[in-house]
Amino acid sequence: MRNTSAFTGMAIVGLVIGFAMFFIGLYNAPFELNVKGYYIAVMLLIAYSAIAVQKVTRDNAEDKDILENQNLNG
Repeated sequence: MRNTSAFTGMAIVGLVIGFAMFFIGLYNAPFELNVKGYYIAVMLLIAYSAIAVQKVTRDNAEDKDILENQNLNG
């Protein structure tokens, strides 16, 4: 098992709190609507990128282990 349910829960709560703080701050910022939209798009892209990089890194490590086991057994 990769991690515990408590760790996963804390990560999700942290993500939600971070998004909430960002959107509350952006809501109160004196920017025009198109500038706020730009900041929202950037925030979503950054969140997606961080999750994707972590997944790719983990998958590459698993693939390396699988290939090493196949080479040892084959």
